[in-house]
Amino acid sequence: MGMNIGSSSGSDEPEVMMDINTTPLIDVMLVLLIMLIITIPIQLHAVNLDMPTGNPPPQVVQPVIMKIDIDEANRIFVDGVPVAGGLQEVDSKLAEMAKLDISQQPELHLRPNKLAKYETVAAVMSAVQRFGLTKFGIVGSEQFIE
Repeated sequence: MGMNIGSSSGSDEPEVMMDINTTPLIDVMLVLLIMLIITIPIQLHAVNLDMPTGNPPPQVVQPVIMKIDIDEANRIFVDGVPVAGGLQEVDSKLAEMAKLDISQQPELHLRPNKLAKYETVAAVMSAVQRFGLTKFGIVGSEQFIE
């Protein structure tokens, strides 16, 4: 790439320029880029779900609720009664519930203290999953917001 700084000879005619004129190439590339941006469909960050319509029927029978509490010393309580056997006894109680028909299984409400160890809470949750119990929820999550 050289630069034309003028003629060294005494003639008034300019020398032939040997560089490529890139201005039309850049113009064409910009037009193609704009065309590409216009033709790309707008991406919506939404998930289309088929939601049920109407009101669900009222429950005839209120569900049985079984509360599992874990205190700050990692002791496990089932319906307010301390579990002496620890996780093994909780496993046996969950195994008994898993044998019941799904309509007769109680709802499990896990209420861990915010000072309880994660491994104890995770062990109870994995036991619930291992036995295939589906009516499970963590209650009292508002204490963790602070």
